[in-house]
Amino acid sequence: MIRVDTYPTHKYKEFNLRSGKPVPFGATIVPGGINFSVFSRHAKSCELVLFKKYEKEPYASIPFPDEFRIGNVFTMIVFDLDYENIEYGFKMDGPFNFNEGHWFNKEKILLDPYAKAIGGRDEWGKEPDWNNCFQYRSRIAFDDFDWEDDRPLEIPMRDLIIYEMHVRGFTRHSSSGVKYPGTFAAIREKIPYLKELGVNCVELLPIYEFDEFENSRISPVTNERLYNYWGYSTVGFFAPKASYAATGKYGMQVDEFKAVVKDFHKNGIEVILDVVFNHTAEGNENGPYISFRGIDNKTYYMLTPEGYYYNFSGCGNTLNCNNPVVRNMILDCLRCWAAEYHIDGFRFDLAAILGRNQDGSPMHNPPLLETLAFDPVLGKCKLIAEAWDAGGLYQVGAFPSWGRWAEWNGKYRDDIRKFLKGDEGFSGAAAQRLHGSPDLYNRHYRGTCASINFITCHDGFTLKDLVSYNYKHNEANDENNNDGSNDNYSWNCGVEGETDDDGINFLRRKQIKNAISILMLSQGVPMMLSGDEFGNTQNGNNNAYCQDNEISWLNWNLLNKNYELFNYFKKIIVFRKNHPSIKSSEEEDYSTHLDNGYPKISWHGIKAWEADFSGTSRLLGMLCCGKGENGYDFIYTAMNMHWEMHGFELPNLPEGYKWHVFANTDAKAPNDIWEAGKEVILENQNQFLVGPRSVVILVGK
Repeated sequence: MIRVDTYPTHKYKEFNLRSGKPVPFGATIVPGGINFSVFSRHAKSCELVLFKKYEKEPYASIPFPDEFRIGNVFTMIVFDLDYENIEYGFKMDGPFNFNEGHWFNKEKILLDPYAKAIGGRDEWGKEPDWNNCFQYRSRIAFDDFDWEDDRPLEIPMRDLIIYEMHVRGFTRHSSSGVKYPGTFAAIREKIPYLKELGVNCVELLPIYEFDEFENSRISPVTNERLYNYWGYSTVGFFAPKASYAATGKYGMQVDEFKAVVKDFHKNGIEVILDVVFNHTAEGNENGPYISFRGIDNKTYYMLTPEGYYYNFSGCGNTLNCNNPVVRNMILDCLRCWAAEYHIDGFRFDLAAILGRNQDGSPMHNPPLLETLAFDPVLGKCKLIAEAWDAGGLYQVGAFPSWGRWAEWNGKYRDDIRKFLKGDEGFSGAAAQRLHGSPDLYNRHYRGTCASINFITCHDGFTLKDLVSYNYKHNEANDENNNDGSNDNYSWNCGVEGETDDDGINFLRRKQIKNAISILMLSQGVPMMLSGDEFGNTQNGNNNAYCQDNEISWLNWNLLNKNYELFNYFKKIIVFRKNHPSIKSSEEEDYSTHLDNGYPKISWHGIKAWEADFSGTSRLLGMLCCGKGENGYDFIYTAMNMHWEMHGFELPNLPEGYKWHVFANTDAKAPNDIWEAGKEVILENQNQFLVGPRSVVILVGK
């Protein structure tokens, strides 16, 4: 007996057809065929264009019959297709009127916005055939991966230690020692390393399909090709980047990335994706037709009344995120990554754009952000906003949250950098940041976990460069050193760049240890940049977005050279995990006193209980108290960012407790940091002499 919904009702040439299901959008395998569904409000007609895999010319073009259009959706089932060996696209016909925002061109073959796999650019850096009219080809993805019992880990925000990583740069260097450098598969080989370091969450720079040749050129400085290396310019939101997979040339990128996620989860490490819904790779008015522009330009992009692209992203166009159709696409995309790839959370690039209305104005109650906060499928996913955009909208501390959104805390980065380099008068600001930024988040009752604390990230100096350069050195980017931020709040410790001076190199290592100590002792969620743990450098380049070379690749030889740093990072991470008094709480906001009479956090100066927040202060003492497994948990941190030694009076402990030294960045290794439980008891329980530009961490037990 033939089911009626698998029986063709129409025929076009040799193809058997039937009216399809309008949802889900994209291409879906159904009994006997493939259901194709694509939205366009303003198109007059649509054709499905079919290719054999890897062949330049299509072998068929099938118009959607008028009766197959449901509302603004073209949908049909095509029977008996060899779905493992085809690629497809769409041709849309409609008005071309710039002032009205319509860019239809029936000669252009367009990528499916919902394509779950994309072919055509399967090998990184392999120059495409620029005469090929259809370079990015929609493919059918198969849902046959064996997840076993895997599921998202749902680690509480308060327990996260995030490690920001570029997939290609993490292992591309010849020193990485992996089988397939620069790929998803290579990351799997490095999981034991990440476990030893102690991080439990990786945040991956964009891993879905983007065009590395966007704005590509040869640098006259280095004679090397410059690429769109970071990938913040999306081609296909639903598809893992084929050239990031060792098996991408075989079309297996979907399974390879799923295998990475599964292995991370087996090892207790969450995966957060950096997602870029603020713009696409189609650029400004001079950009290419890839997908959205030719399918329904007026729907997908923010346009001025004259038909030009608003450019709040700084990249030529701005996705029209609060149009209901685009909003649904973003929701469908995130649901796909959460459900089909078991992704644990998302970091939203230039997320302030997601709160702009269709005319570009900021919205008081952005429907997209609210929808994502309350979506049932995303209910356990971490949602992290980069709470600003290139159009000047800065919302750190005020990003609409509904109790769900956390933020990259840009004020934490800036204030801690200024404090670290010894700027006067930043002790008070540092105290706010160490306390989880209550000045930003408590007033909105969001708690400390709303603050993603970081000192370095992909965008800017590495931690080694932060203490080695006063100025950016971006000449290799071929923009006359005009790109990248000038407000780095860095200090070179006396010499610009690399040096053989032992004193300066000791000071730089000390400053790196100071930075990671402050980061790991701060309330909020710490995030570190990959490679900082062994002194990775970009030679002063603070905007290496185009550098697919040794400027950006992690040099794993530095792990042996700077093992002292790695050892310090590893032990301070364990320390944070072992001491709940320095972690954030999602429930307990910023409460004050425990039942033993000690505040949870208190501030001190040269005198105990007397903090110096004056305009000339460079000193700060912090006492954290909480309940541990064996009584109370006392952590005292003395931070001296002055270039002279200072004595810090120590707070008194309850009877039976003694101060022990866990870390002293002024001491030479191995006495700079101790194993947990093996801290050295202090002879003088009343005072500690803290060296210049140093951090000391004491444990009361």
